[in-house]
Amino acid sequence: MATRVLLKVSGEALKGKASFGQDLNTLEYISKEIESLKKNGTQICLVVGGGNFLRGKQFNEEKLIKRSTADYMGMLATVMNALALQDALTSLRLKVKIFSAIPMHTVCEPFSHGKALSALENEKIVIFAGGIGNPFVTTDTVSVIKSIEMECDMLLKGTQVDGVYSADPKKNKSAKIYKKIGYDEVISKKLGIMDLPAIYIAKEHNLPIVVFNLHKKGNLMKVSTNGITKIENFSLIS
Repeated sequence: MATRVLLKVSGEALKGKASFGQDLNTLEYISKEIESLKKNGTQICLVVGGGNFLRGKQFNEEKLIKRSTADYMGMLATVMNALALQDALTSLRLKVKIFSAIPMHTVCEPFSHGKALSALENEKIVIFAGGIGNPFVTTDTVSVIKSIEMECDMLLKGTQVDGVYSADPKKNKSAKIYKKIGYDEVISKKLGIMDLPAIYIAKEHNLPIVVFNLHKKGNLMKVSTNGITKIENFSLIS
């Protein structure tokens, strides 16, 4: 059983069926999945994305706004998602602490490694917002870095699909799912489930990554408590 995990929650996951921003039903569902895992005794870190509001790379396509500026805008979007998750989790009587890589003293605390570890050890759910504080770094890479920094047993990447596929399963019905796949194969085949820098760093530090469908009830608990084989579809990158 994993005693400390980091869950990557994308902005797209929070958007649910909404066209923009956060879908409250989806936010409540994800929070209750996290609650179940927390009640099982697992220490939980979260990294949230901001794609439900904007993606820096896409926002920069017209070149009117510099990529670095667009990325900072995306970091601010992750703070909005972190605040929403914090309130949803707090409504379930869970203790939550947000640390932002971009100082925002009014709404959350600037990141401190020691304070984040202390919060985890005091049974708080720790949410990392603001990316890593620098442009050109995706929240996938942030998730890997924070998993290693916080000494997590594994990184859980909750997605809208069941795992790592040989092609986009939404576009190619014959796409094959990999139940277990090595870092090198993900890199050589450019499978795109995570950014390549994230995979390289995970490989260097032997960080296991489980890719699973966050929207199937109970999956989060299973991947964290040695029940992973009970999930019909998932992928383990190691």
